[in-house]
Amino acid sequence: MTAARAQHREDRHERLGLRPAGRPPKPQTHGPGDGQGVRADGRTLEPAELRRVFGTFPTGVTAVAALVDGVPVGLAANSFTSVSLDPPLVSVCVAHTSTTWPVLRDRARLGVSVLGAHQERACAQLAGRGGDRFAGLDWHATDDGAVLLAGASAWFDCAVEQHIRAGDHDIVLLRIHELGADHAVAPLVFHASRFRRLEEAADRAHPPKE
Repeated sequence: MTAARAQHREDRHERLGLRPAGRPPKPQTHGPGDGQGVRADGRTLEPAELRRVFGTFPTGVTAVAALVDGVPVGLAANSFTSVSLDPPLVSVCVAHTSTTWPVLRDRARLGVSVLGAHQERACAQLAGRGGDRFAGLDWHATDDGAVLLAGASAWFDCAVEQHIRAGDHDIVLLRIHELGADHAVAPLVFHASRFRRLEEAADRAHPPKE
């Protein structure tokens, strides 16, 4: 796999902000035969509305990456969540239309980097279409080919455990083999289609009385 192939155009669902983590259950049942959620009055749940409401849930942002023929290949995903402590599992959701994930899915190891608040540019590159997604980024690869970004808030060295088909995405379970964190690095937050930063609550030192 060459760097040029790795930069194929991604479906819009793979671009940041269109797939928040932890997709909630649909509020109504599916319409007969159409596969779409419907309201009580028969109106369908439109994708644009779903994205808008999903976007109210703030998430972190991760880079999922590995070496392919010696070249770093990766994508940005905010559909990342912890799953299990025993065994140690995390998950990420990937659109069926992704052209990058089929290249990554059979790698022996995948690196998952939780981006820091200072890594907005890295996130934009990894979520972009075309170009060299790793140009100018500081990264390193493990002996097994997982690619991790320097300066991340946390990192995980994982292997694919299971794929679960879920609508227009796959839920990918990843088993953690190594991990680490730098608690001095504030995480990058994505909310309502914007990058944001965490701030200490003004009343943190004086919590409300019960």
